[in-house]
Amino acid sequence: MDLGLEGRVAVVTGGANGIGASVCDCLTAEGVKVVVADINTELAQRKAQELIDAGREALAVGVDVTDAASVKALFESVNNKWGRVDVLVNNAGFTRDMRITKMQLDDWNSVVDVILKGAFLCTREAIPYFSRQNWGRIINISSRAHLGNAGQANYSAAKAGIIGFTKAMALENGRFNVTVNAVAPGIINTEAVLRLPHYEKIREAAEKITPIPRIGEPRDVGAVVAFLASELASYVTGDVLHVTGGRY
Repeated sequence: MDLGLEGRVAVVTGGANGIGASVCDCLTAEGVKVVVADINTELAQRKAQELIDAGREALAVGVDVTDAASVKALFESVNNKWGRVDVLVNNAGFTRDMRITKMQLDDWNSVVDVILKGAFLCTREAIPYFSRQNWGRIINISSRAHLGNAGQANYSAAKAGIIGFTKAMALENGRFNVTVNAVAPGIINTEAVLRLPHYEKIREAAEKITPIPRIGEPRDVGAVVAFLASELASYVTGDVLHVTGGRY
């Protein structure tokens, strides 16, 4: 199926591994030129080279999404390389799980800043490109955790905030032919999840309680992002698409 994305340019934050890397795979498979933006520059370069070796177009840029100057430099690098930005995937994020009584201020700030402040700074840089072009797509990676998870007050709050941010941006920017949507994955077989010491228990529990009895794969999320970035989703905005196998 032709998603109408050939030649578009996408910035994917946290694109070096996990869900972000799969988003890069799915977008470049549709002819998108992808910027693998990640705080780990070495991993970003490795992922970009993997895509290039597969005959796709990619650029690696190291970025700290919580730093305004670093984000500005990211978009300048993209502009210098390809002269445009069409798609922004705000995917950068991580967990630092613990009960609230053990959570330190840095545990809260670091998680919330990367997820929420990062989305704010990157979106602020992207919107001028989209408004000039009268075309743009923003896909924010939220999580099923927006419904609340014990031990994840910081992460759940940030991912819930991403949904509010998504809806506000959809209202502000629809007049520029810009759609803004969120994707909320459930448990996904990323490298981080696979490394968990109690992974097998997680997998067994997921198979019992999920209507589609398996843990999700990164490509399950990447494919949804590609759809939301496409012309096929041009009248979908301000929405949240759950990729959870039916578990709410």
